[in-house]
Amino acid sequence: MKGVLWCGLAAGWLLAACDSGGMRKNVELTYPKTKRVDVQDTYFGTVVYDPYRWLEDDYSEETKEWVEAQNALTFGFLDQLSDRKEIQRYLEKVWNYEKRTAPSRHGDFLYFFKNDGLQNQSVLYRKPVAGGAEEVFLDPNTLSEDGSTSLGSIAFTADGSLMAYAVSVAGSDWRDIYIMDTDSKELLPDVIRDAKFTGIAWKGNEGFFYSRYSTPEGSKLSAKTDNHLLYYHQLGTDPAADALIFGRADNPRRYVGGYLTEDERILVISAANTTTGNALYYMDLAEPNPSVRTLVEEMDETHNVLMHADGYLYVLTNHKAPNNRLVRVSLRDKEKAAWQDVIPERSEVLSVSTGAGKFFAQYLKDALSYVEQVSYTGTVERVIELPGVGSASGFSAKEDAEQVYYTYTNYVQPPTVFAYDPGTGKSELHFMPEVAFDSKFFESKQVFYTSKDGTKIPMVITHKKGLNLDGNNPTMLYGYGGFGVSLTPSFSVGTTAWLANGGVYAVPNIRGGGEYGDNWHLAGTKLKKQNVFDDFIAAAEYLIEEGYTRPERLALRGGSNGGLLVGAVMTQRPDLMQVALPAVGVLDMLRYHTFTAGAGWAYDYGTVEDSEEMFRYLKGYSPLHQLVTGKEYPATLVTTADHDDRVVPAHSFKFAATLQEKHKGNAPVLIRIETNAGHGAGKPTAKTIAELADIYAFTFDQMGVPFKVRK
Repeated sequence: MKGVLWCGLAAGWLLAACDSGGMRKNVELTYPKTKRVDVQDTYFGTVVYDPYRWLEDDYSEETKEWVEAQNALTFGFLDQLSDRKEIQRYLEKVWNYEKRTAPSRHGDFLYFFKNDGLQNQSVLYRKPVAGGAEEVFLDPNTLSEDGSTSLGSIAFTADGSLMAYAVSVAGSDWRDIYIMDTDSKELLPDVIRDAKFTGIAWKGNEGFFYSRYSTPEGSKLSAKTDNHLLYYHQLGTDPAADALIFGRADNPRRYVGGYLTEDERILVISAANTTTGNALYYMDLAEPNPSVRTLVEEMDETHNVLMHADGYLYVLTNHKAPNNRLVRVSLRDKEKAAWQDVIPERSEVLSVSTGAGKFFAQYLKDALSYVEQVSYTGTVERVIELPGVGSASGFSAKEDAEQVYYTYTNYVQPPTVFAYDPGTGKSELHFMPEVAFDSKFFESKQVFYTSKDGTKIPMVITHKKGLNLDGNNPTMLYGYGGFGVSLTPSFSVGTTAWLANGGVYAVPNIRGGGEYGDNWHLAGTKLKKQNVFDDFIAAAEYLIEEGYTRPERLALRGGSNGGLLVGAVMTQRPDLMQVALPAVGVLDMLRYHTFTAGAGWAYDYGTVEDSEEMFRYLKGYSPLHQLVTGKEYPATLVTTADHDDRVVPAHSFKFAATLQEKHKGNAPVLIRIETNAGHGAGKPTAKTIAELADIYAFTFDQMGVPFKVRK
């Protein structure tokens, strides 16, 4: 046939071709039949049907069979993509370089994580401060055959003689805590089971504080968890007898954490019911019979204690400061009116770290890092000269340290570690990775575009130098837009495959994030959540209008809350993109709060229980409930994991089943369900590479763009 090119033939069930314009044409797939059940809920007199509710039962045999059938279809489709293996080989090649974190000193050693290249999990190393060879201290790759067991929190005693570390199996948020003698590397008999969302705070060498939930009813992966408790474990005792320090059943708090100031005098307790805002309590452990005392009772603002000195706490707070300020609080006069500014609020968002007797004020200027060294009295001593325009993190060490370390990165420079001397203000290169990706051929630039309501939104666009703005460039638009999370420039090995193939990678700093403080965050929450979607839509429209791409060459990608973002935009504007890639997404906005700790997200989303107005607003954008029968949607690859106990996979299961039912077009709508993996943290390198190769192969295929590393 004239003008038709042969693109591939899968084994008997899929014929695919591309037209003369290079766009993919797919013959309709036969999707696995998904059973419908008669389940309905009534909200404020409105009946809402939920025919795939049975997929919420993550332990049922029926759900398991559905997962297997969907994966068989998806991997059958992916197996016939000619570029898939080539993309995976490229990723393995570029990924195979040494990666290191900034070191931290504990006792006589500097500890750091290192990955030789393709190791599934990074390995904890140490090196004597006095000089000598580095050695493997703890290798999580030895904890499971498939590399799916990972390390969570680690914490050393002040003298460095003991280390406690949390272990996650298959990506779960539930952790077991073990204790190691750092001299002999032998484990102590003490083991804490089923801690979750926990730090580890040592009190001397006698024991530590940690958090866990009261045992949930039902599935450990999906049952609601809403009573978080802070415990103290005394070494050598039965964990079942651990002392309850904070939390009770008649006044549950969803998120509770405890940490000690460096002098180990003050135990700070943070308690919250949502992901934004917290109450603050403390115990003065120098007292003969210390008790929990209140510092801040309300939970509508956010507070974080950085240090204690001479009866004062230094607290980073957004009280009367939406961009944050650092205050000094006397334990003798804790009223907010008596709080004294150390680092006042200004127009840029502030975060603060401590080390070597200094504060390091880290500001965001249009989502880019700017750092000042500040004395304990609040005097700005110098602006720290960073290696370039990008993101700097770290600047944290003990009080008596002589130097601090920080990590610098941007979209084309991998994380590079520097040692900084607060006395001279000089940075010295500590570790620079050698990556098979030549950044000099690429560029990132920041632009500002206008959203639907006139708000100016920044966006960083990365691509090869000399890009032709002819509208033909494959473009990945990535977003998040929630929970005050700021998307700052960072290097991703996976993104290099997109860039190397002539792709454009664009990241807008949309509302709901924290790039411009609390006001920016609040402008994308609850009844203003549509602003987030409008900002993302406007970013796509900007890229099209400016000639970077066109809808047939545009993909939208995001994970978790970003999965909600992609799901909402693909249902509101399916004409805007060729490919939608919602990952581990929050896709059922009517029931999200009934799973695990989902109710804690209500500060951002609101719930159907709040009011009829809130119910109708949520239903009006909930991706699951906005799918329309007979509508053509973009090619979609939903990704999730069977052990995701943060955003349970039922969100993705029900969305994919409904999309397959209602979608009328021939573009494939598939779901890829990873096994023995969770929300993302701790995912083995091999699984990460395989998933990325599948995502890129699917996306390039649907755009009609062959994969070829372009010079």
